[in-house]
Amino acid sequence: MFSSRASSGCQMLRRSLISTRARSYGSSSGGASTKLHPNQMAVGVTTAAIAAGYAYYKQIELPTMDVVSCSAKDEIKSGSREFFGEYWPRNIIILFGPPGSGKGTHGPNMEEMLGIPQLSTGDMLRAAVTAKSPVGMKAKAVMAAGGLVSDEIVVGIIKERIAQPDCKLGFILDGFPRTLAQADALNKMLAEDGGCVSKVLELNVPDEVLEERICGRWIHKKSGRSYHVKFAPPKTMEKASDGNPIASSMKDDLTGEPLMQRPDDTAAALIKRLNGYHSETVPILGHYAPNGIVKKINANQGMKEVWSQILDSLGKN
Repeated sequence: MFSSRASSGCQMLRRSLISTRARSYGSSSGGASTKLHPNQMAVGVTTAAIAAGYAYYKQIELPTMDVVSCSAKDEIKSGSREFFGEYWPRNIIILFGPPGSGKGTHGPNMEEMLGIPQLSTGDMLRAAVTAKSPVGMKAKAVMAAGGLVSDEIVVGIIKERIAQPDCKLGFILDGFPRTLAQADALNKMLAEDGGCVSKVLELNVPDEVLEERICGRWIHKKSGRSYHVKFAPPKTMEKASDGNPIASSMKDDLTGEPLMQRPDDTAAALIKRLNGYHSETVPILGHYAPNGIVKKINANQGMKEVWSQILDSLGKN
């Protein structure tokens, strides 16, 4: 027989369903309303279920709160994350995409929606070296000797990083693995804790479309925020008489700090980068395809359409 706390949890979930459905289909009063994508509905309902389940497990009373926005007490928010991190399968996603495909735009959106971090091997490597962790010191010694960091060290760095609390519910690997050997090593490492890759997304854009995207791209180095002179210019951008942006006017919208262009964001460098990307990525997609987890996203369309397709891909097996 359910306790009063369990009953409270069930009522909370029911209120979440009703509230989310109402927001999705609009107010009956005829006023303006924001429609939710089905996957956004699922996120709201799952959040409520996590809080309700944790409250029942810990035998604590649920606070009065807006269920969909999850504005619960700190104990519910942190505790439910810990509880479901222990008993719920990790959401492990690999995100692929050629340079200019929109990973810098949609990756952070996925992070925010799913509540899991996006991890790049470069960032993890630098952080491990800075932290002077055992595997970080191994990597530093190899690089100091002019060598290439081995797959064993890279996977070790990933293992170290995903043991941190923010990866409890999962994480997004940005552009890794790059070889079949790395894929095998990653699979074995994840299997040690009973995990596996749950989804592989590839942002697909024809090569001929990418030059305009790449050569007009500017970034904020500290945050990684990305801008484009045509598609997403910074508010401060000014153009010279030839139509090209004035470099000194390119500043980050949030901090006002100067933006920069990567040295390899040129047409000549792009050809080499694309050749490398295709030769590396196609075998990896083939490796995971038999598991039915590879989803190809048409990223050669508007941002809203791409995001909608990403949501669909994340929500379906």
